[in-house]
Amino acid sequence: MARYFEDIEVGDVYELDGRYEVTEEEITEFAEKYDPQPFHLDEEAAEESIFGSLAASGWHTASMCMRLLVDDFLEEETSMGARGVDELRWKQPVHPGDTLRVEVEIIDKRPSESNPAMGHVRMRTTGFNQDDDPVIEWVGLGMQRRRTAEE
Repeated sequence: MARYFEDIEVGDVYELDGRYEVTEEEITEFAEKYDPQPFHLDEEAAEESIFGSLAASGWHTASMCMRLLVDDFLEEETSMGARGVDELRWKQPVHPGDTLRVEVEIIDKRPSESNPAMGHVRMRTTGFNQDDDPVIEWVGLGMQRRRTAEE
């Protein structure tokens, strides 16, 4: 069922069903392309870093959690993208073998002044590992389609 601006209430919390299994191969592949720091690429270097073992790039962690958000929360017919992200924080490292999940909390919403067909929704997205430890958090500045008279 489509989730329109009118269906979203401040204080709503959505615990998404999806899970993302993190692999060493994916960590190093992402790092080689986008964030080639030693602790993302090499186990020996990572062991001597503050992470203690190979760790995913924070940008990779954001990407994996974004995938879960797209798969289980954002809907093609009602999501209109986002104006940006505030308060991005990497809470703790993500390692090979971790399993990620996401929760979304609606923290604010308002109708658009410039476009009556949409509303603005501020939502806190938190990614957790298999131990329910938060690994990443951000506030998304989403744009959500409003219901028309026919809907």
